Amino acid sequence: MSDPLHQAKRPVTALAGPYGHPLHPILVTVPIGAWTASLLFDLASHVVDGPAFLARASLWLVAIGVIGALAAAMFGFLDFLAIRPGTAAYRTALVHLGLNLAITAAYGASWAWRAAGTPDGPVPIGQIILSVIAMAALGASGFLGGKLAYRYGVRVAGESTQAEGFTLQRKG
Repeated sequence: MSDPLHQAKRPVTALAGPYGHPLHPILVTVPIGAWTASLLFDLASHVVDGPAFLARASLWLVAIGVIGALAAAMFGFLDFLAIRPGTAAYRTALVHLGLNLAITAAYGASWAWRAAGTPDGPVPIGQIILSVIAMAALGASGFLGGKLAYRYGVRVAGESTQAEGFTLQRKG
């Protein structure tokens, strides 16, 4: 299987998830959801009475997102290894990988910054700005991840396999 397109559709190891069912896409929902909720909690901390509970919850959500991102990264890296270097898919994957590392580092720094303070009031504006910047980068990285899957077909089942879902079955 030396064809780069078919090579990128197959897992390099069973740990990455079976053919047609990669683990990376489902795992990225954890950090995306946690970090989105943390930003909403950050903003809400500025409009409620007694905002400390939202600041503490946001601290936990940032941590959950970082842990989830590290887990997703392990499986994403296995998918990355299936892409032939020098291709457009590989270059896109490198940018996707780099952005995700930077985003995870930003949220790790955000967690440390938040943990160093005592959340007795609303989340400071500087921490919110960091989250907004990281979320914008996450959107760009998600776009690139979508490009890898939907345009380049990385870890997506081949068209002959997909055709099984569109074949009419005879009743009888």
